[in-house]
This record gives sequence, C-alpha cells and structure tokens, in this order.
Amino acid sequence: MSELCGIPLRGRFLLAPMAGVTDRAFRQVCREYGAALCCSEMVSARALIHHDEKTARLLPAADEGPCAVQLFGSGADIMAEGARRALERCAPALIDLNMGCPMPKIVDNGDGCALMERPEEAAAIVAAVKRVSPVPVTVKFRAGMDDAHRSAVEFARRLEAAGADALCVHGRTAAQRYAGTSDRAVIAAVRGAVSVPVLASGDALSAAACQAIFAETGADFVMIARGALGNPMLFADCLALDAGLPPPVHTAAEALAALTRQAERMCAEKGERRAIPELRKHGLWYLARLRGARPYKAEMSAVGTLAGLRSLCARMRDDEQIVWKG
Repeated sequence: MSELCGIPLRGRFLLAPMAGVTDRAFRQVCREYGAALCCSEMVSARALIHHDEKTARLLPAADEGPCAVQLFGSGADIMAEGARRALERCAPALIDLNMGCPMPKIVDNGDGCALMERPEEAAAIVAAVKRVSPVPVTVKFRAGMDDAHRSAVEFARRLEAAGADALCVHGRTAAQRYAGTSDRAVIAAVRGAVSVPVLASGDALSAAACQAIFAETGADFVMIARGALGNPMLFADCLALDAGLPPPVHTAAEALAALTRQAERMCAEKGERRAIPELRKHGLWYLARLRGARPYKAEMSAVGTLAGLRSLCARMRDDEQIVWKG
C-alpha cells in the first residue's frame, strides 16, 4: 500500500487525466488492472459555474474508487468557485489543477500552461481553491514554456508555499507538446526543491520505463498517460515489477476482452449512439498493440454498433495470426 496526501492507495501508479479519453469506462478498466488513482477528463471551472450539464457529466461518479477531478481555467475566484461546484456534485479524492495543458486552444485562453507565465496568479489560484476544498489540492504542470523558460523549480516552490498538497511534473515544455522526450532531470530538480509529494509524468510507456523514472527522479508516484492507451494491462505490469515479480503474460484475447468491457460500459453510461463513435479511437489503440491486426483496422474505424464491435472482437480473437505485442 502507498499513501498520497493521506489517501491510501494500492500502488504507486496513477492514471493521468486525458481530455476525451479518461472517461468513467476507461477509468474502470484501468482500475481493474491496478491503477491506484484515476483522474477525470479536464473539467472547465467556468463551465461548471455556468451550470453546463455536459461538463458536469465529466465528474466522477460516487461509486468509483479513488478519483481526482482535474479543473482547468484561470482567475482565483473562478477556479475556487469551480472547485466548490465540483465538490457539490461529486466526492473526489482530490482536486487537481491543470497548469500543464500545452494545446493552443487552452493556452491562448490564458489557461493550462499559460499560467506558468503568471506564477503569482497560479499561486493565488492554489490558495483560493485550498480555502474551499476539504480534500487535498494538487497541481499538474510542465518543465516550462520552452527551453529558454524552464521555470518548473521556482514554479513548484511558489505552489508549495501557496498550499499545494502535491505536485505533478511533466518533463516536457509546452513548446514540445508531446514530441521529443521527457526531461527527467527537471522532475528530479523539483523533487529536490519541495517537501510535498511529487508525481512524475512523461514517457511512462512501459513498466521498465516507470521503474527508470522512479530511479532517475526520486518521484513518489508515476502518472501514466499514453502508455495506457490500448493497454490498461500496463498497470498490472507496473505493480508486478514494483514488487520484484515478472510482469504477467498478456494475450490478444485478454486485450480484446478489456476493449469489449470498456465498450459495454461506455454504451451503458452514454448511450450507444454517442459511445460508439468515441470508442473507435480506443479500438484503434488496442489494435496497435496487436500484431497481425492491421487487416481489421478499417472495420474498427467504421464500427457503428456495440453488436458490431463485439462481433469484430470475436473474429479477431479467433484469428490465430493476431498476438499481443504490448
């Protein structure tokens, strides 16, 4: 067992928030394989304040395991009120503040990584959310805006002083987005500069990579994002390696069963008409992990019903040419 900000967890591997990806169905599958804590998709504080029900549906359900709400926005009053509204609608394990999204539509609005250029406002947001939140408040941010402005260490110190309970650092700059490699030295520098728990993010693509991240950064936890796409079994691999055991052997049938469970839950949660189009990208991520699945890619891209998805997965399961490659 591990502990983050007083929250007991069954390991050191967390599912990162990913917009349009980490919905309840995907979180459930990852949790089954050992994700110790999951994060919601990015939730707009402004949208919650304006009673946007589509946004409110992104909040975690009461019967989920430990789950964080990740809020994005700017302005201390807006973020505090957004946090209060989120807390009225659900019971998250913690509130995570997004100060690391590098996408232009977020940054150009002054949110996400743009807050790294306004550290005083970022600290004020943390302090304001802390005043209204009975649960821990964490912050996710990046190495900096670009190579000339790698401000993560000073930014981390400001956030800790403002009351942040834990910090998650992605080792890329905003300019890199998701290209290049994550700089683990930046995460290590933040770990050495603050006393609160530090979560490492970036290039957590395999169980071995996660162990290397721990060794090179001294981080307390690793947040897994792209490594889990089409591969929720990665959490089981990480837990095994962390315990000194060999990772479990996975099969194509296991992966296809996980995809089918995820599809069924998405349809139950959102309705088939909405869920199946959203599911196609997940299906393609699963297929990318299966050697020999290329001939089925076009069918997965066009699947239109849950029955069609089940049938496609069954045919792939019976195809002896398809094997798990991870």
